[in-house]
Amino acid sequence: MNTISRLLLSFFCVTGVGAVSAQTVDVERGELPLMVPSTYDSAVETPLVVLLHGYGSSGSRQESYMQFGELVDSHGFLLIYPDGSQESRGDQNRFWNASKACCDFRGGTVDDSAYVMSVIAAVESIYNIDEQRIYLVGHSNGGFMSYRVAYEHSSKIAAIVSLAGAGSTIDRQPPPAPVHVLQIHGTDDETIAYEGGRILGNAYPGAVETVERWAAYNGCAVKGIDGGTLDLEGEIQGMETTVQQFSENCLPGGSSELWTIVGGSHIPTISEAFTRKVIEWLFAHPKS
Repeated sequence: MNTISRLLLSFFCVTGVGAVSAQTVDVERGELPLMVPSTYDSAVETPLVVLLHGYGSSGSRQESYMQFGELVDSHGFLLIYPDGSQESRGDQNRFWNASKACCDFRGGTVDDSAYVMSVIAAVESIYNIDEQRIYLVGHSNGGFMSYRVAYEHSSKIAAIVSLAGAGSTIDRQPPPAPVHVLQIHGTDDETIAYEGGRILGNAYPGAVETVERWAAYNGCAVKGIDGGTLDLEGEIQGMETTVQQFSENCLPGGSSELWTIVGGSHIPTISEAFTRKVIEWLFAHPKS
């Protein structure tokens, strides 16, 4: 089975009905669901989390899988989960034009990085958003997209979390501002390989290479340190996830971290702690 087929299989596995919100925001491609905490106070700056789906999926399906909406009230943040561009031919799968490898397979020219920023701007025009706590979380193609937005809009994005995504293979200068990054990746991922690979001949880096590159961007010490273990996969017994941190001597507002799910797949069965751990990590990494 080729990588594109696996990406589509991922779409069919991540299904369900997402949480319904009374709030919506209309941004270029139509109305988007926006979850707002019941305790929202317009006089208080509130963090924003933007959730980006994988290839062939949708924002609502991604939220149904990761369920960040269940933490909106308890942790006090706004959550929006937009849809990517839609292919004009074939199965008309939704995608993010994130890198050469993933996932604009039909060679379009859409600027999804600018679109994500327009989504953020639209929410900011209505709600009092904490400028130091604007975050991206992406799965697979959404992880690729998170890295692109973080690089191109580093002054705006405080931190990103990529589950089974990857950065760019392009050797380039660091972005103008540091960004905290967290890569979460299963060692048995057969869609976006932990060690890196190619999609239609276009290379993408592995999890370690991605994290080390962003550590360098952020001016961190070259050698990572052991951050202990976590239980992120519900079907693997014990503390299956190892943590490697690049947080020493970093530029203010920057760090890099890798959570390796040993034996984890492209769509891990996330534990009860997974989503909470991700949100807690994001909130511990504001813009400087």
